[in-house]
Amino acid sequence: MTRRYLPSSLPRLADDWAADGPRVVDAVLAVDDAEESEYDALMTAADASTELVAGLPDGQRRRVVVVAETAAADAPVRWRDVVAVHVDTEDDADADDDLAWWATQEIGDLVASR
Repeated sequence: MTRRYLPSSLPRLADDWAADGPRVVDAVLAVDDAEESEYDALMTAADASTELVAGLPDGQRRRVVVVAETAAADAPVRWRDVVAVHVDTEDDADADDDLAWWATQEIGDLVASR
């Protein structure tokens, strides 16, 4: 399995929620299964998400990273492949801030609350 970290935003996540799966744009891969490598991949994807949220209205400028496990790095991502979503707890968070973890069964609530 390949763990992929997909940069996103709250509006994009809401759009993707209505589709077959999250968009795969500039997916980040961890160099190995070590916790540090996975954290580095998560934060690299969060940095890419910063560009996606720039200019969005208040309440929507939180970085979002969708984490998915697929058979290959170039395989399509479906919602059943998603293992978690990480989201800033507030708009315009610092780049060094950790993101909050959301379980897959909470994605609908996250999208509805935006």
